[in-house]
Amino acid sequence: MSGRTGLALAGAALMIAAVLLPNKAEAQFGLRGGPLGVARFAVGHVIGMSRLRHSRMAVRGGRYRSAALRSQDPRGAERGQPANPYILRAALTAQAALSGWHGGRRPQGWWRHPDGSYGWAGPVFWPFAHDDLTTAIILGDTTSLSLYGYGDIYAAIFAPYAATEFAAYTASQGRRARKVPSVEAVCDASDTGGLPVDRIAAQVQPNELQRAALDELAIAWVAARDTIRAACPTQAPATAAERLGLMQTRLAAMIKATDAIAPPLAKFVDFLDAGQKAKLDALTNERRAALAAGQRKDAQAPAACEAGYDPRYDVQAQRQYEQLVQQQWPGEIASTLRLDDTARARFEVLQDTTLRTMETLSACPSKAEPTPQARLTAVKARLETMLQAVKGVGDALDDFEADLSDEQKAGFEAIGPKRGV
Repeated sequence: MSGRTGLALAGAALMIAAVLLPNKAEAQFGLRGGPLGVARFAVGHVIGMSRLRHSRMAVRGGRYRSAALRSQDPRGAERGQPANPYILRAALTAQAALSGWHGGRRPQGWWRHPDGSYGWAGPVFWPFAHDDLTTAIILGDTTSLSLYGYGDIYAAIFAPYAATEFAAYTASQGRRARKVPSVEAVCDASDTGGLPVDRIAAQVQPNELQRAALDELAIAWVAARDTIRAACPTQAPATAAERLGLMQTRLAAMIKATDAIAPPLAKFVDFLDAGQKAKLDALTNERRAALAAGQRKDAQAPAACEAGYDPRYDVQAQRQYEQLVQQQWPGEIASTLRLDDTARARFEVLQDTTLRTMETLSACPSKAEPTPQARLTAVKARLETMLQAVKGVGDALDDFEADLSDEQKAGFEAIGPKRGV
């Protein structure tokens, strides 16, 4: 099988086979609903696979350091050259995510996003949250936003870090601490300059009244950044329940940030005339052009992101999906933990609830809405959907752990870190 064919098949590997094998899929995983949404999720994870190799090389080469997380804009082109805007960001998050994990020796962490970045960097969930909101709302690019979903929830349940590795992110002294970015440094990654005021002003040439509204929007954008930053953890989470709780806190902060931005954004846009609005919309066109220029020809998203994709005929994808599920949710988990029938049934509910997030949270980037206000509404809806998914998984986890012994809970917490050994 060629590398190009492998990429295409990998995109559909995560597809739920509700149509291909409906009885088996529904009986084993309790999955419902049309398979097309899940197919979109699956192939969305292929977007950026060709960039992954470059991101890995950047990490291995040591060209990017965690200190860069504090101030560098991860989306800017390097040295004035047109470049894929995600490569640097992937390298930065990989450096931060892996430095506390087995000494950073394995740059292919299993909880990595397909573009090479990470949704979990140590104890921090969504390190580039503010940047992603800005890019999605102002530039109409939801690529990074769309990659958050099942994989991050799964990583919260089966943490990739052992307790000592989590502790490395909060260490204040020693040689190890100098290698691992602090929680504050990772959280500061969200601060990438806030609203691109100068770029917007140059684009629309605002009058005095419009400029005042733009400045008001910029102030709100900074306040939104601070709201998100305040939701960063002050200490490393010790359990899966705590990690899911951190996800809820972070997502709730992002939703609160969108609410705070909405009024000044609407005010500024409403002050613009038709010509200025068209110029503002041109920023989204520039973003799409930049992405297209940096996209490898052999890395185009497979047809599963298209509405007409029919998964019933993709037998290879169904087989790869089954293999993925067996790797992530092997039957040995229940036997290793010595679960009784009640605990085993609750574990299956947890498994089922988590797998359903594949279908709920498609990873195919959504089509950009025509206005900043509409894009903000769409972003908020996505965040709310994810928040509800995390809450559902959290409830299932609470039920599962309700009657477990301390030994069983410790064994469950040890599953994730052991997968990297």
